[in-house]
Amino acid sequence: MKIAVMGAGAVGCYYGGMLARGGHAVVLIGRQQHVAAVCRDGLLLDTQSFQTHIPMQASTDAAAVQGAKLVLCCVKATDTESAAAAMSPQLDPDAFVLSLQNGVDNSERLQALLHREVAPAVVYVATEMAGPGWVKHHGRGELVIGPSACSDEWVRLFVDAGVPVQISDNVAGALWAKLILNCAYNALSAITQLPYGRLVQGQGVEEVMRDVVQECLAVAQAEGVSVGADIWQAVQGIAQTMPGQLSSTAQDLARHKRSEIDHLNGHVLRRGEALGIPTPANRVLHALVKLLESR
Repeated sequence: MKIAVMGAGAVGCYYGGMLARGGHAVVLIGRQQHVAAVCRDGLLLDTQSFQTHIPMQASTDAAAVQGAKLVLCCVKATDTESAAAAMSPQLDPDAFVLSLQNGVDNSERLQALLHREVAPAVVYVATEMAGPGWVKHHGRGELVIGPSACSDEWVRLFVDAGVPVQISDNVAGALWAKLILNCAYNALSAITQLPYGRLVQGQGVEEVMRDVVQECLAVAQAEGVSVGADIWQAVQGIAQTMPGQLSSTAQDLARHKRSEIDHLNGHVLRRGEALGIPTPANRVLHALVKLLESR
């Protein structure tokens, strides 16, 4: 099966690499530097259990999605609209689009512009681009998808490639649970440039994270979303399962790139304002990251 990955960053390269290793014809669509390295040497997939170069196609042109039966949209949430505009005239009529992005509303934004169903997937993987054409995997790797996206064909495709898939009838809750994890960790990791394991040891950090989580839960509840009772346990578990991981927001700031903070703490801030719910902890974290971006 031909599979296209729109957005060949850390997430896109990891899942694209796993699917290519599983025998599928995967094309990565990304920036010139990474594309050139993959075309020359293949993708270096550097995981916790193996390291291998995987020959595969790569392109800077969204036209490479032509002929793909599965399209993984892995661009930053800030690039959702531009990615949709680039893909829209190129997609096959029967192409299935899966959003593997941070934030809770990317699938709806894509769907409105592509005029087709776009299924959201919640991504739990710790990865980074360690160099051109080199994706380094630090832990986990599972996907959470909804029943509408879980045809036997797609589930088998991922599972056979070594990607665990969890089927959930509450994907909205799962998306918000991931958003809460990101709101608790991403900005703090970005501001301090510390990995999760060291971050949580800081004085007063747990209290700040609790405040962030409570604000997120209040907004989610007002939105009619059920997140689940064990969210604080899940927040604590991130530092234990990914102690050496820097947040994607920290990686963006370190590389002088625009982050997704507007779609993380910023989303909670905006929805809180609309619903009349105070979100002071999220407001401060959002403001500080925006200041760091402005440098």
